[in-house]
Amino acid sequence: MKKKYFFLLFLISVYSPLKAQLQLSKYAEVSIITAGPGEELYEAFGHSAIRVKDPVLNFDLIYNYGMFDFNQPNFYTNFAKGNMIYSLARYDFKYFIASYRRDKRWLKEQVLNLNKQEKQAFFVFLEDNALPENSEYLYDPFFDNCATKLRDITELILGNKVTFNEDNLEEKQTLRQLTNNEIHWNTWGSFGLNLIAGTILDKKATFKQYMFLPDYVYLSFKDASLFIKNQPDKLIKQENNLLKFKEKEPKISVSNPLLIFILIAILVIFVTIKDIKKNKRTKYLDFILFFISGLIGCVLLFLWLFSTHSTAPNNFNILWAFGPNFIVAFLLLKTQPPKWLKSYLLFLTLLLISIPFLWIAKVQQFPIVLLPIIILLFFRYYFLSKKLLTFKK
Repeated sequence: MKKKYFFLLFLISVYSPLKAQLQLSKYAEVSIITAGPGEELYEAFGHSAIRVKDPVLNFDLIYNYGMFDFNQPNFYTNFAKGNMIYSLARYDFKYFIASYRRDKRWLKEQVLNLNKQEKQAFFVFLEDNALPENSEYLYDPFFDNCATKLRDITELILGNKVTFNEDNLEEKQTLRQLTNNEIHWNTWGSFGLNLIAGTILDKKATFKQYMFLPDYVYLSFKDASLFIKNQPDKLIKQENNLLKFKEKEPKISVSNPLLIFILIAILVIFVTIKDIKKNKRTKYLDFILFFISGLIGCVLLFLWLFSTHSTAPNNFNILWAFGPNFIVAFLLLKTQPPKWLKSYLLFLTLLLISIPFLWIAKVQQFPIVLLPIIILLFFRYYFLSKKLLTFKK
């Protein structure tokens, strides 16, 4: 949902904010802008922004809540901890539409059915939010992003005069299902997003939670009602197709996760069968498997316990990416590992067996591409638990 070319837009569009006392003319318009998905992962969900234009005062501005700066102090540390700072950027609409035309992404506009006072209220709020001391906010991809901002601002300004229609909402889905609808399941982006997210994404989403996605902001505003003099009317008075590009289809890489994980599983099972026949153990294979799974588990545990990522807690991917494996990996480099490792391996096998039950019970949905990894770990764990103390030296 972030726009590219942040610094270019920043340099060509920075100018002093309009004074809050500036009064919009009766010809001013406030619009919801929805953009189609792009090719990059951060563009896969589309984008939402607010446009305010006034032909009499001769300005046309976009208010874009999807901006962040890689050069922020401690950016990557803050990202890991969940302290992602985004900001509202305010600039000329012509630069906004030019970037989407260049990327060949569709763009739709929904003009809000507002009176002069309501337009002014939107404008004053956005201008105040665009001030340097107010523009930054703590970003959350599901609960506080460029799309949810539009919902919240509209409800704040219009109050109980606006009503969103829930009747047209399709069968309730979880936040994970909604996310997976936007990104192809067999991509590294989808795998990564599902890997780091816990059970909070597996709860049924409320109507308002659907609006973390720009498409649902568009649909919800399209069906919303606005009470004018106590009579219901449409919130959207006009729709415009600003750019009519065909929606981009997700591309599946040749080196997609399912293929890579299947090849790894075949290799591990092949080596394990050879080990069985020779009554030996390929120590470096065990080191790699345990080291990597343990390292991933440590990262997931860190995100769960020490980050502010709202979706990181209660992540049962730690059942296969088990943190202590990181230490056990070094013990498995020994020709004769400690005897207690046999019980440890049986415990790991039980953890793997519990995953299908959690999946079927809909406690947590795991990435489909993980199936080859779970199978290869089960196969190797079972082999080691039976033969660990009986190998030839």
